[in-house]
Amino acid sequence: MALTQHGKNPIESDQHVSVSELKANVKEKFKVSELCCKDLIQCFTVVYVYTALSNTFGDVATGSETLNKHKPWIETSYHGVITENMDTVLLDPPLVALDKDAPVPYAGEICAFKIYGQDAPFEAVVLNRTSGEGVLRANSPVDCESQKEYTFIIQAYDCGAGPSGADWKKSHKAVVHIQVDDVNEFCPVFREPLYKASVTEGKIYDSILQVEAWDQDCSPQYSQICNYEIVTARTPFAIDRNGNIRNTERLSYDKQQSYKIMVTAFDCGQKRAKEDVAVHIDVKPVCKPGWQGWNKRVDYEPGTGSKQLFPKMRLETCGGPLSGVRAMVELQTNHIGKGCDRETYAEKSLQKLCGAASGSTDLLPAPSPSTNWTASLLTDSGRDSDLIYRFDGRQAANVPDHVVPQNLTDQFTIATWMKHGPSPGLRAEKETLLCNSDKTEMNRHHYSLYVHNCRLVLLLRRDFTQVDTFRPAEFHWKLEQICDKEWHYYVINVEFPAVTLFVDGVTYEPYLVTDDWPIHASKIDTQLTVGACWQGGEVATPRFTQFFHGSLSGLTIRPGRIETQKVISCLQACKEGLDINSLESLAKDIKFHFNPAQSVLVVEGEDVDSINTAMTKVSYINSRQFPTAGLRRLHITTTVQCFGEDTCLSIPDVKAVVMVLPPSEPRITITGSNRLVRPAADLQGPLGVAPFKELHITSTVMKGGSFGGFHRPGVKEVMHNLDYCDILVIGEELSPERESLEIHHNALLGKHLDATNSTSGISIYGVDSMAHYEQALRQVRYRNWRPATLTERRFRLTCSELNGRYTSNEFNLEVGVLHHSAPVEHVNHMAAQPQYMRPVHHPLMIHTPNSHMSGAAPPAATAVIVVCIAALVVIVVIGVYRIHATHQEGSREDEDEVKDPEGDWDKSALNITVNPMENVRGAQAVDEEVKEEKQVEEEEEEDEEQGLTSAESDNSDEEEDEEEREEMKKRKQRGRLEWDSSSIKY
Repeated sequence: MALTQHGKNPIESDQHVSVSELKANVKEKFKVSELCCKDLIQCFTVVYVYTALSNTFGDVATGSETLNKHKPWIETSYHGVITENMDTVLLDPPLVALDKDAPVPYAGEICAFKIYGQDAPFEAVVLNRTSGEGVLRANSPVDCESQKEYTFIIQAYDCGAGPSGADWKKSHKAVVHIQVDDVNEFCPVFREPLYKASVTEGKIYDSILQVEAWDQDCSPQYSQICNYEIVTARTPFAIDRNGNIRNTERLSYDKQQSYKIMVTAFDCGQKRAKEDVAVHIDVKPVCKPGWQGWNKRVDYEPGTGSKQLFPKMRLETCGGPLSGVRAMVELQTNHIGKGCDRETYAEKSLQKLCGAASGSTDLLPAPSPSTNWTASLLTDSGRDSDLIYRFDGRQAANVPDHVVPQNLTDQFTIATWMKHGPSPGLRAEKETLLCNSDKTEMNRHHYSLYVHNCRLVLLLRRDFTQVDTFRPAEFHWKLEQICDKEWHYYVINVEFPAVTLFVDGVTYEPYLVTDDWPIHASKIDTQLTVGACWQGGEVATPRFTQFFHGSLSGLTIRPGRIETQKVISCLQACKEGLDINSLESLAKDIKFHFNPAQSVLVVEGEDVDSINTAMTKVSYINSRQFPTAGLRRLHITTTVQCFGEDTCLSIPDVKAVVMVLPPSEPRITITGSNRLVRPAADLQGPLGVAPFKELHITSTVMKGGSFGGFHRPGVKEVMHNLDYCDILVIGEELSPERESLEIHHNALLGKHLDATNSTSGISIYGVDSMAHYEQALRQVRYRNWRPATLTERRFRLTCSELNGRYTSNEFNLEVGVLHHSAPVEHVNHMAAQPQYMRPVHHPLMIHTPNSHMSGAAPPAATAVIVVCIAALVVIVVIGVYRIHATHQEGSREDEDEVKDPEGDWDKSALNITVNPMENVRGAQAVDEEVKEEKQVEEEEEEDEEQGLTSAESDNSDEEEDEEEREEMKKRKQRGRLEWDSSSIKY
């Protein structure tokens, strides 16, 4: 369809046309070789463009007119945006070139856009030659960090006058401004790898230091740091948006000397720093006077002796001139045992150890069948088997009459450990420790020891039979120790009328003594009571009164003797305390002194350096082999004087602890023969038998050791004391009419040992070495005058260290009677044990000629072997007998104590092994030797009995004893020669 009117829009026609028809009409009308449109809308758009050009610039050349008359036209300036690492540029306005020659082919078409500029990484591409549309894009990666903006010139070129492109025209120059948009591709980076700062303790800072991070991104959004953050949790610091770090609380050098915190940064795009930065802040102490360089805890290993407590301690005085320093070191051990670490042996054992006179009566012993009056009392065993009785105002005990000393005389001693606090109530009642009062009818107190209003009072009323005048009766002491709730050792020495009180070894005289008349004599029995006073008369029902509130331990009374200062100090001595090492190294101006318990040390000096040296020498020592483990507190108070002033510096107190580590617990082991069988004649003898002759006591501890890099525990034998060994009779008690178990007093001489025996057994007690206990136990003798009715008697032995804290195994022994002889295999008993060596028992091995053999030996070889073995047996027997005989001679000459009639033959460790290859003749020869040996043994036993008899004779028979000993030596030599000659015959 042809256009009927120039410039009329074909869409306004009433007729419907197709795309192909519209293209044909436009080509024909406007002489266009090709029309680029795909649908009606695009084609109508092109028709409008050509119609507008025709109306504006006149008719398009037609026919043969092909000249390129007009230049392309573009905008004068463009502004574009490109995102880095992308290639498309968004221009405003869009890149479109127009040409008035359109729709003339070539002349009205746009063929290119050209860019003019130095190193502009862009290119312009024509998208549509007819419409002149183009696009601007990057021909290489664009990096904002390298260049943020670009400015260049662009021109449009048409296609010329024909297909050859001749006579082309270009548009005017347009300026293009391109801005590169940033991408957040970089993380913040701190400018320093490490930041350091220091602050003075006790101050609040607005800014301690500033950290700074930067970002390589080009845009303000991504290159600026918008936030800093402290990564480390729970620190006393904060940071603001500018990186300024400040402290949120006052810092203390004593609490922490330095801090390490980690800080990170975020840019405005919330991208976090790749690596956090470390910030070190050191806290500098304010020069504060005080002790420095000491540890709050010092570990003490038992058995290491004296250990320095403050080897690096020094006093900081901030440079001020001083005239003197006084330091007091206090070791606080009130919570350990009875005020400190003391020996926890039983009271009798301690008195024996300290050399106290015998004859004291323990009024608060451990409950037992024989001491049952303390069974109803409350016990507070405390630690390490230390026996303590606690009285709460409701308990008391009546001491049996057979235990009470009948006559105290004018000299006696009362001693006890006491822990007591203030009495309850406004008007305190008397609190009685010990009271001897009338049992019935009346209510007279003959003597008593009580506490009243924190005063210790001793009441002592004499009888008219002793004195008949007004005499001292009450002795009062007012001391702080009585009500300080701490353990103290009280000893009252009475030398009537003088009475002296010792508290922890310090002497105190009574501040008040009141007189009274003596008590009238009567036949009324008295009652001794502990923990209260017995009121048996003047009341409807007898009862206890004046109950005691507190704790007691080791309450004893000794009539007829008073304790010496030395014994008192030993009984209450602490085994731990403070000490000073290397006294000779102290400066001359240093003065020091200890309290009696060595729990307080005062050091004084004029020079600070001298004081520092002295304090480094202060040590802790614990002399117990097995000390009480746990904490001991240390408290140091210091006073500094300046010139012309009383005090000028305030020195804070030092509080530390000594941790006493647990000792290695010993394992006490008793070994020996568990069965002893003896003929009836031995049991009936004057000395009986020694059941524990082969007894041995050892003690071991576990010790850790390293070998080859591995930790391997081992066993180490140790030596320590024992405090008692009990031999108990198992089964029926001993019958005194026919048997006895006893130990001679001579066996205890020279030792810190004593013994008590009964039908239930023997108890040997006292603090002494294991060797002395071993010697004493070996001297225990058992006799039975009527062994015909006895089959066996069983005993059980146990030993203890530290009043039962460590106990041994239960060693059981059976003593049997050999009523009639029976053929037994003979074992040579003449081999004496070497001195200082313990016997090792080997099993007896007897092989008969009929023993099973795996193969038969040749007759000649058998004969040779039999002869050799027989000769060897003879030589061994001769040698062993000579050794035994020599040992027996030395033993008889050196021993002063009573010996076992059986001698040492029963301890033989020699065994005779008869080879089964031996012939009958060889066996007969051995039998003859054994018979001769038995004869020699019988002679030796006769000699020993004679020797024992002479040892027990009076001193008036010394000459007769000498003759008997000479005769014994001659007989023994004759017997030995005869035995030797009989042996040679073989």
